[in-house]
Amino acid sequence: MWMMVMFDLPTETHAQRKSAAKFRKFLLDEGFEMVQFSVYVQFTGTFESSQKFVKAIKKNNPQYGDINILFFTDKQFSNIIHIENRVDKVLKEEPPQFELF
Repeated sequence: MWMMVMFDLPTETHAQRKSAAKFRKFLLDEGFEMVQFSVYVQFTGTFESSQKFVKAIKKNNPQYGDINILFFTDKQFSNIIHIENRVDKVLKEEPPQFELF
């Protein structure tokens, strides 16, 4: 399971820019990777394990702005088409799964 966080935060004042930067840093500290400036993804394993990140995002969200959280299966994530400078790019591969015996 992949988790995508998309957000649109106001940056008109110094305080708003600081709040938006703090939220971006929070996402990076939680292990998310930036896909675009306001789009971050992380492999969470299962939907249930992603809920701790949802709770943390709700706790750390800025006072103003919009945040959307999407969930993708590995298969759906692998079907994303990413084009950069007119060249198809491969998105990051999913982390290897651990086997427990």
